[in-house]
This record gives sequence, structure tokens and C-alpha cells, in this order.
Amino acid sequence: MNNFLHIISFDIPYPPNYGGIIDVFYKIKSLHKNGIKIILHCFKYNDRQESEEIEKLCDKVYYYNRNTSLAAHFSYLPYTVFSRKSKLLLKRLQEDEHPILFEGLMSCYLINHKSLKNRIKIYRESNIEHDYYYELFKGTNNLKKKLFYIIESIKLKYFEKNIQAAALSLVVSTNDQKQLEERYPNKRIEFMPSFHANDEVSIIPGQSDYILYHGNLSVAENENAAIYLCNHVFSKLEYKCIISGLKPSQKLIKVISNFNNIKLIANPNKAEMEKLMQEAQVHILVTEQCTGLKLKLLNTLFSGRHIVVNSNMLAGSGLDNLCNIADTPEAQITQCNTLMHEPFSTYLIEKRKSGLLPLYSNSYHAVQLKDILSSLTK
Repeated sequence: MNNFLHIISFDIPYPPNYGGIIDVFYKIKSLHKNGIKIILHCFKYNDRQESEEIEKLCDKVYYYNRNTSLAAHFSYLPYTVFSRKSKLLLKRLQEDEHPILFEGLMSCYLINHKSLKNRIKIYRESNIEHDYYYELFKGTNNLKKKLFYIIESIKLKYFEKNIQAAALSLVVSTNDQKQLEERYPNKRIEFMPSFHANDEVSIIPGQSDYILYHGNLSVAENENAAIYLCNHVFSKLEYKCIISGLKPSQKLIKVISNFNNIKLIANPNKAEMEKLMQEAQVHILVTEQCTGLKLKLLNTLFSGRHIVVNSNMLAGSGLDNLCNIADTPEAQITQCNTLMHEPFSTYLIEKRKSGLLPLYSNSYHAVQLKDILSSLTK
């Protein structure tokens, strides 16, 4: 193996501050530590800037503009895929014979291209994308968004079959693995949890006086969860409750303002977020979607005290025994009331460590991925 690897990323992976891009950044960082020379191709959008931090970790970095024109919506391909079409990217991939890692279905426009037929290709799954978009369709009342989400879901479901062009699919949850194995029984599909920001368990033992919900609040799934918690859980508690994350909408701000015991901390920097997470007595994480692996769950498990989740948050993760599962508002209220009185002990920290390591260790999976690349290129 010559240790070179092309990675096609759906976005610039710095800063690593949302969803699947966290997996991309920390994968790059971990592979770099293990001697893999990365040729990174990433698409620019949402005002994210070219990154010196990324360039330090890669042998080469190329940036491409997305085609976000209205015409891109009228392709038979999913908009999220078609908008990442690039002739220049194809030309650069054709200049050598290095393996190619496609990050997420949205980066897979070229995965089945005839000129790459004999290349070693790996598909990195982050969600069953058509299920994800269908849940977005169900979760919004905006008619324009609703139409986009359902059309995109149908297109993604049809497009997914192209991942069979990859020699291997690496999936983030065992539930997703089972789905893909049922649809593509002759393909190699393996479970590899998301890479994340934590090199070690950093929980502070002890006790505090607040409950925390955190997430990227501009994402509909997280906003819906925050509003649900305000109306049905936090407002029924006597404790201080904090909601924190990026870009809260006016709708969410208004909901929070109705309750004296709920505080919003908007757009915290990294240090502020880490402090909030480590000092919270109870973390509560709920979601309507059971797709993928929720990275905020992993981050919380590595740094936070007691964790209350609904079943959807755990789907396919194998982390059930490290969390307190509650699926109704009444059960969530009961768990919070109980755990607010229980200091987090060193025994519980050791239990958390044994449940997370090595399976959810970045270094463990970087070595595993390096070995996979070596075996595929022999």
C-alpha cells in the first residue's frame, strides 16, 4: 500500500461543528496520525471557508463549488448529489490509482462512473438518507420544504443502489447495517461508529444544579426536540434547564421565553460548550428519527454525567446500558427528578469508560481502516 487515499467530502470539514462533518474531520485527523496521506476533495457551501487546519492534515486539498442553481433541482438525480457534480474532480481522480473514500451518499455522484470501475472505492454511510429526508418531510409544516424533502427522499432511495459500486460500505449503526445487508446481500458492509471529538473520557465527578439539552438548533430535528422538551418536560420540572446550540430560530426563542426555569445559551464557543456539558447534572437527548448514529450522544457519553434518552436516540448504537431510557414525557420527568439527586461517582465514570472503549475510540478505528485499505490494495 502506498498510503495515499482520496476522500470526497460533502462539505469543508472544518470547523467540525455539525453532524456528519464531525465524523469526516476526526477521521481525517486520526488517519493522518496513522500515516495515511490524504488527498481531500470538498464542496463549498453555507459560507464555510477554505481551512488551514484541514490543509495541515492532508497531502492536498481541493475545493469545489456546488451547483445550487434552480436547474439542479430538476435532475432525475437527488439535488444533494447532482449539486456536487464536478468534471474537475473526476479529472483529478483519474490522475492516479489511489483508493477513494466517498463521505455520505451526497458525495457519490462519481461512485459508479465507468472510468472508475476498477478503482478501490469505499462508501462511508452516515444515514439511510431517504429515511432521513422522509422524516424531515414529516417534521415540517412548510409546504415548499415538504415538497423538496419528499421528492429528495424518493430520488435518494432510487440512487442508493449505486453504492454497490463500492468494494466496502462502512456504516455508523448496526440498524443501518442490517438494512443495507438486506437490500444488498452480496456486498461487504461493516459497522464502524462515527469518529468524534473525544480522545478520552473526560467526565467530572460530582453534582450540579441544571439539566442540559444541546444540539445544532438550526436543524429542524433538533429544534423540534427542544420545543418538545420545553413544553412537555422542562416546564414541568422545578430545576434550572438549559438549551444550548447554534442558530436558534425566533420560534424557539419565543417558546423558551414562556418559562422562567428554562434558559437559552445561543451560539456558545467550543470552550463554553465543553464547560456546559461537563458541568450539567443531567443531559437529556431525544429525537424523532432513528437513523444513523447521533454524534451528540457520543460526545455526551464521553464528557457528560447522567444521560436520559429516548429509544430512537440509541437505535443501533449498542450504547443502551450507558444511558437512562425514557420514551414518554412522564418517564423523562421522573428520570430527571431522580438523577438530579444522584452525584456522578468515579465508579460510574469507570463503567462509562469500559462501555465506550475501545469500540468507540478514534485511534482503534483509524488502525482498523488503515488495515482495511491495506487489505484492499494488496
